[in-house]
Amino acid sequence: MADLQALAEAVINGQMEQAEELTQAAIDEGVRPGQIINDGLIAGMSVVGEKFKNNEFYVPEVLIAARAMQSAMAKVKPLLTEGEIEPKGTVVIGTVKGDLHDIGKNLVAMMFEGGGYDVIDLEVDVSPEQFVGAVSENNANVVALSALLTTTMPSMKDTVDALVEAGIRDQVRVLIGGAPVTQSYAEEIGADGYAPDAASAVDKAAELLASA
Repeated sequence: MADLQALAEAVINGQMEQAEELTQAAIDEGVRPGQIINDGLIAGMSVVGEKFKNNEFYVPEVLIAARAMQSAMAKVKPLLTEGEIEPKGTVVIGTVKGDLHDIGKNLVAMMFEGGGYDVIDLEVDVSPEQFVGAVSENNANVVALSALLTTTMPSMKDTVDALVEAGIRDQVRVLIGGAPVTQSYAEEIGADGYAPDAASAVDKAAELLASA
């Protein structure tokens, strides 16, 4: 019988080749792709998220684990039948206009993917209009804005304002984060939430969607 617990462990330990092999073995045994994703890959990443929050793991461990998860996910994704695995939500993520920092943003994107969300990553230096366009096109219910410079934080407010102007502010939960960003700034600009780190971002999004 396929060992999905071992697959989860391989993800936690960042063992990419082993994660791929165990995923392939599970596929060969006829385990449902959705089950492999939920009980193996997502289960492993949720442990990684917890360890990261508790300072047992740091950025390098998270990146290595996420890489293992993504390479295994690439084997399973094409086998998913329509509707077999219902994503928890669609997240549009990016670093705001004028800011080219992406390590934190990439971590958050990986955590969301590992948490079972569809992720549309707009990369860096993303204008308010680009965020609005991506939210509309993908019918996203979460938009995650990252900034590492105090000088680019006003772009977060511009993006919230642009969502209001486009008439889609009500359909999406706005989450902000980054080193200089605070909860009080989130309240000031009308965002729905603030996350101090990548693992908290996924918890916060789940909380916001549950109360939507």
